[in-house]
Amino acid sequence: MPSCHTDCIEKSVSNWFHNLGGFVGRNPWWFLLVPLFISAGLGAGFYFLEEREAHGIEDQFTPKDGPAKQERHFVKEHFPQNDSEFSRLRLYTEGSYGSFIAVSKSSDILNEKAFEEIIYLDGTVREMVGQKGKTYENLCAMKSNRCFSNDMLDIINGTASTIKKANLTFPYHNSTSNTIFLGTELGGVVLNSSIIVSAKAVRLFYFLRENNKAENDDWLHGFTQVFSNLSDELNKRQIQVSYFTSNSREEEFKENSKSVIPLFSVTYFLAISFSIVSCLRLDCVRNKVWVAIFGALSAGLAVLSSFGLLLLCGMPFAMTVATAPFLILGQVYYQKPFNSNLNNPQPNLT
Repeated sequence: MPSCHTDCIEKSVSNWFHNLGGFVGRNPWWFLLVPLFISAGLGAGFYFLEEREAHGIEDQFTPKDGPAKQERHFVKEHFPQNDSEFSRLRLYTEGSYGSFIAVSKSSDILNEKAFEEIIYLDGTVREMVGQKGKTYENLCAMKSNRCFSNDMLDIINGTASTIKKANLTFPYHNSTSNTIFLGTELGGVVLNSSIIVSAKAVRLFYFLRENNKAENDDWLHGFTQVFSNLSDELNKRQIQVSYFTSNSREEEFKENSKSVIPLFSVTYFLAISFSIVSCLRLDCVRNKVWVAIFGALSAGLAVLSSFGLLLLCGMPFAMTVATAPFLILGQVYYQKPFNSNLNNPQPNLT
């Protein structure tokens, strides 16, 4: 009975690699220099790395067509936001905003000196100019043909001396024109019936229109810089201030990425060194050190070429893919040396 051969594909592929190996061996410099030049050319895409870094937490960590985004699209379609009549209740995203919380160093923030400082900070925010030359008045969400304002400042009409005369009630306060909900603007409230006796904190929001992300991001970055520069001055005042923006998580994620990148170079060095040393043998026949070195070099050129090509094509660079070289280096593995005992060859089991 004739034997059944099952190596028809394996044998043809093996012969092809055999011929390729012979061709490479006869023309080594072409296969060394040409990949270096190609990788160098494609690696030029890293010139665009800084401007194409993607730090959007939602884009990187949520499915593109996930149920939550489909539901948000449903809300957006049936409850659209009116740019001329902004409403926080109709937001279908977190919104684009800056905010700060002023906390009294005493038992009550509802006093004239504390509100003078809050009004000063409010004016500083409104007068702030971003690097693109935009102020809050240029970017603010609109309501009744003016910028969205904070109810606490509207109640006192921008005058700190009137805070004690306001006779605030909580959570709803009846002003001369309408009923105002103060639950999102006052914290640590002490009540006598529904009348506010004291409060510990005031929170102010500065919402922006969401039609220009680049200018909004620039202004919000300036917002954090202003409060960061005022930190020493604020320590001498009667209030403590905490600040944040709708971009705060992304900014922290970006800063964390920058702090981690220098450590990647150390881990890459250790991984490559381990791959090379593990293939080192004192026996020159069994020694695989050059295989390991060129394997690591090949992995590095693959990363440089592929990432550079994607950047040249305009693809955003997510920091989460910075771990890809570790996966590629996994191909530089230790191969068990073949049996070099020529006097006692292993039997052929095929």
